[in-house]
Amino acid sequence: MIFTDSHCHLTMSDAAANLERARAEGVRGFVVPATKLDDAQPSVSIAQQHGDVWAAVGFHPHEAKDCDDAAFAEIESLASDERVVAIGECGLDYHYDHSPRDVQRAVLERHIDLAKRLDKPVIIHNRESTSDLLEILGRVGWRGIIHSFTETEDVAKKLVDLGYYISFSGIVTFRSADTLRIAAKSVPHDRVLIETDTPYLAPVPFRGRDNEPAYVIKVAELLGQLWGMPVEEVAAQTTANFEAAFSVKLPR
Repeated sequence: MIFTDSHCHLTMSDAAANLERARAEGVRGFVVPATKLDDAQPSVSIAQQHGDVWAAVGFHPHEAKDCDDAAFAEIESLASDERVVAIGECGLDYHYDHSPRDVQRAVLERHIDLAKRLDKPVIIHNRESTSDLLEILGRVGWRGIIHSFTETEDVAKKLVDLGYYISFSGIVTFRSADTLRIAAKSVPHDRVLIETDTPYLAPVPFRGRDNEPAYVIKVAELLGQLWGMPVEEVAAQTTANFEAAFSVKLPR
């Protein structure tokens, strides 16, 4: 039984220890996304050291204000590495507005353009920006992953129709997440990924701790309850989805 973690910020934690504990629990595939220029090379370096770890590079919307031509040129250079399987984490975040919204939108489109040129998916962050995000993704057209999805069943359907995988994090296990669980139950099984967002969003029963990839199993177990299937089947389906979404093959 193999689990995967489609989004874990191992540059923000003890990568070696986290990977060791995760593998002991059967987690065998990991994507480490960068959020800014400073952690892009470290993300790639972790992936280069492990056969079951891959990287993504890009600017989180909080950092979009720092994505000038020189910085993006460095991201573009790193993006051509064979261990980089996606562009991101990029997207929109209107909750904090750490970067101006017009800058966030422009930087997102720049990332999608790079993803198209390299034929790699984008990893999308969305918080309180769904209307603008749907407009951009619908207009520019591409494929990718919506990380740590928190929206409704209707939004999930629109994103799947646009070519995106829906990735669920520990939030789906939270007591207050009934609407999200309705969405998770409705998404086609072959379009679902699971993630931790390490070191954030630890699932029940680990809330209050730093999250780590070993805990992704709790997300899979919750999906199994929603889908009415054994966790072994959830593991098999989400692992197949991971390989399809990122165009990789896990070492067996």
